[in-house]
Amino acid sequence: MDTNENKIKTVSLILAAGKGSRMEGFRGNKTLLPLVRGSSAFEGSHPILLQILNQLPPGPKALVVHHKKEKVLEATHSFEPTYCEQPLLNGTGGALLAARQFLSDYEDSQVIITMGDVPFVRTDTYYNLVKALKHFSLVILGFSPEDKKQYGLLEVDGKRVTKIIEWKYWNTYSKKRQEHFQICNSGIYAARMNDLLKYLPLLEKRPHIVLKERDGKRVEVEEFFITDLIELMHQQDLKIGHVMAGDENEVMGIDDFPALRKAQEIYKATRS
Repeated sequence: MDTNENKIKTVSLILAAGKGSRMEGFRGNKTLLPLVRGSSAFEGSHPILLQILNQLPPGPKALVVHHKKEKVLEATHSFEPTYCEQPLLNGTGGALLAARQFLSDYEDSQVIITMGDVPFVRTDTYYNLVKALKHFSLVILGFSPEDKKQYGLLEVDGKRVTKIIEWKYWNTYSKKRQEHFQICNSGIYAARMNDLLKYLPLLEKRPHIVLKERDGKRVEVEEFFITDLIELMHQQDLKIGHVMAGDENEVMGIDDFPALRKAQEIYKATRS
């Protein structure tokens, strides 16, 4: 399959810098956790990150790194990606800003942005994201889970996405109003590079102060959110769209121990 019918280059950016603090008992980089269990759930083979790199479409790739970056470089060097260091763990938007030079090197291209702990997105799904850029400046991979949990929700007007509503806001809505929102944000995107680059300086001017636990203490930290891009672009009448994942498992993030065990069982079933 030709991923770029219009011959526009596709590049990929994987956010793999975080500590994964909800993975209790694990001190490594969670993107290197194994999908094939060995002597324990934390030991084995076929790291999450390698599965993602194998599933992404062909083209230049970059990894945003920070926590245990030497281990990430060791595990992925054969793919010859670009490494973009995120100096501070300051959110998904901060990771995007840390990769600005890599992104700038590929003007006039299109970029897939994915999290480093979501291993089961199919290659065809990435293709669908990229294809939708014929009609939109940015495309969000959505999904419809049985339980919305604390996912961000897409506010949709016809075929356009106007906003991503975070849980701390939609949780205050009435039950009837919550039922109006059926599509959740997977945290995976595709964008026209020139449009994305135009809005990074605006994103950089929109820090959020959030409470985080650092070294056993609750502290205020400054973070930037990719989701702000949707609101910024919509305000200037750029078109934001979405495509749907095949199912909830395809976009599951491995952020705690139960999710890791479930992912290992899913991967085992695909190989049997």
